[in-house]
Amino acid sequence: MRLSHTKLLLALAAACGMSAALAATWETVASVKGERIDLDKSRIVRQTDNRTTAWSRAALERDFIDEYGLRYTAIEALNRYDCEKHSFATVKRVYRRDAEMVREETVASPREIAAEAGSVDEKLLVEACRLRTVGEGKRVAEAASQQAAAALAAKPTVMYADMRSAAVDAKPQLKRVADKPADAKVPAAKAADKVAENPAEAKSGERPRYIELPKIDKSKLDEPAANAPGKAAEAKPESKPATKPAETRPAVMPTTAKPERAYERVVEVPAVGRHELERQYASSGPRRAPKKVAETAVAEHHNIHWSYEGEGGPANWAKLRADYVTCAAGRRQSPIDIREAIKVDLEPIQFDYKPSRFNVVDNGHTVQVNVAEGNSIRIMERQYQLVQFHFHRPSEERIGGRAFDMVIHLVHKDDDGKLAVIAVLLEKGAEHPLIQTIWNNMPLEPGQDVMPSLVIDPNQLLPAPERRAYYTYMGSLTTPPCTEDVLWMVFKQPVQVSPQQVSIFSRLYSNNARPVQATNGRLLKENR
Repeated sequence: MRLSHTKLLLALAAACGMSAALAATWETVASVKGERIDLDKSRIVRQTDNRTTAWSRAALERDFIDEYGLRYTAIEALNRYDCEKHSFATVKRVYRRDAEMVREETVASPREIAAEAGSVDEKLLVEACRLRTVGEGKRVAEAASQQAAAALAAKPTVMYADMRSAAVDAKPQLKRVADKPADAKVPAAKAADKVAENPAEAKSGERPRYIELPKIDKSKLDEPAANAPGKAAEAKPESKPATKPAETRPAVMPTTAKPERAYERVVEVPAVGRHELERQYASSGPRRAPKKVAETAVAEHHNIHWSYEGEGGPANWAKLRADYVTCAAGRRQSPIDIREAIKVDLEPIQFDYKPSRFNVVDNGHTVQVNVAEGNSIRIMERQYQLVQFHFHRPSEERIGGRAFDMVIHLVHKDDDGKLAVIAVLLEKGAEHPLIQTIWNNMPLEPGQDVMPSLVIDPNQLLPAPERRAYYTYMGSLTTPPCTEDVLWMVFKQPVQVSPQQVSIFSRLYSNNARPVQATNGRLLKENR
């Protein structure tokens, strides 16, 4: 569900020029309908292009459950503010449940948006731009310097110099060694200082004792293609102190600091505590446990985004991310070929749809229409709110082996986060007026959205009231993460759409249908 007043933005930590080791300093800017809007004062950075970047977050009053069944309590983001034009652009968002990252999304085409007077967006912009002044910037720099100095004062972690490449590798293994190996002739801290000050003093052929562990820029690991130059620079530890403590990463990681969780990354080290890891590296190195098949598969595909063909296609969805495993392991997956349903007296679906505002999004996988609140259905004594509807070509569902030209999926959610999806099959015939309205307002590029000054009536997507017999079964989302426990209702009566309308969608998505899945003995019902 869209939060219009909190288009909060996340950018890479490198784009901010601030150390990820510095703790976030969230300060509440506004409170809107139970949501607290915060700004991180420690990571407001003036850019050379006369812009400012700043991390923000919307702290929700209760768990929010999206259309994929994922729960989160906060949305963190970093906006790129243009203080002179009074506008901002969204680059990236991260969704968290408490401190844990649930999912992240990068905006493919950041769009400049004017901050309306009196809006929360304007308040965030004013606060972010206010710290561009000399006095405020100096105070932020001093605070950051104090935090960096506190981090440097902690006992440093050391490692053998020949493990330097592992410390900056794109797959960090959290390698640490004991503070004082058995063959050390001087205290570990002094040895580390000596090598760090002048590594060239080591005798030829002699193994350097220690180096200080370089701090890894987590954000660059998340975007390897975009940050390749930055990563090369990170591989060489700095020997001179930086002139701007507020914008410099500490050279060593305190042993008490917990590494920030890397987004969508598989860690292939044993799940043991810090002291055990130190003991292992101080002796004969880590005990290498055999990789699990699932972990190996995910590691091989972790840079591939899901799609409907190629390496990211449906056959490999479960290998792309650890939380996609249900796509292969699930026993109640959708779509299915509906056959041999038992004929019973199914209760009619009670629709409470009304003309509503909407926006159209090309999300890179389909054309999706998000609708305003106030549309709902009632079935089996439960009420579900309509969240969005989207299109597939051809239809994902099959009836007795037959596929249709297209299908509309209307996605609903109840107060407990349970999902109910209604499938409206589309076949070629007369032009559909509501679908034509959607096509008229389609974005020009993926990642963009259009909010027309119009309303649509979702009732127009449904078959006539007297022809709403349906099939029903329990299934899943038909896109990753393939979450199960979804109530499906598939109308028997198709709705007509013109060949030209099918052709328009085909130019964007000629095939965005997941193959049918095994029924695995599930009970299917239909109106008799």
